[in-house]
Amino acid sequence: MLRRAALLVLLAGPAFGQAKPNTTLDTLLAALRAAPTEEAAAALEAQVRAQWVEAASPALRLLLVRGARELSDGQPGDAADSFDAALDLDPDLIEGWRGRAQARARLGDAMGAIKDIQEVLRREPRNFAALQDLSHMAEVRSDWRGALAAHQKLLEIDPRTPGGQARLRDLRRRALGDDT
Repeated sequence: MLRRAALLVLLAGPAFGQAKPNTTLDTLLAALRAAPTEEAAAALEAQVRAQWVEAASPALRLLLVRGARELSDGQPGDAADSFDAALDLDPDLIEGWRGRAQARARLGDAMGAIKDIQEVLRREPRNFAALQDLSHMAEVRSDWRGALAAHQKLLEIDPRTPGGQARLRDLRRRALGDDT
């Protein structure tokens, strides 16, 4: 039902998925890489995430917000439906892919979640949030080397991610037996 309604909105309105260059996003990501502190990085992360959501049309933002609310309310199946509807409208919507990945992970569909994260990273390789999600998904599966690899890529984009260095040390220890 939700998918059908989303398709009707798509047919009735203008195309949603037209990609536009986003110099603000590029500037924010460059600033994130150069952030002097974890606090500065956290503030920049929030601004970048807002840019990713703001790139969506109002109808898509409503679906994203609904999906996020359903996830936080412990309804991953409903959340997956909301993110599916958003992706039906705009298959390039990275926050739709990422949200559905989180819903699938909570539903126990690890492979589906990983495929969705791969879609996010194919569309936006600098998506630090997707890399963080991927690292946590690997950790849940006790894939310490995978968790470490994803976290290292995250730190290339966001070197001062809050708690990032402590997590790096922990993942290195678990993956490599390294005490550093």
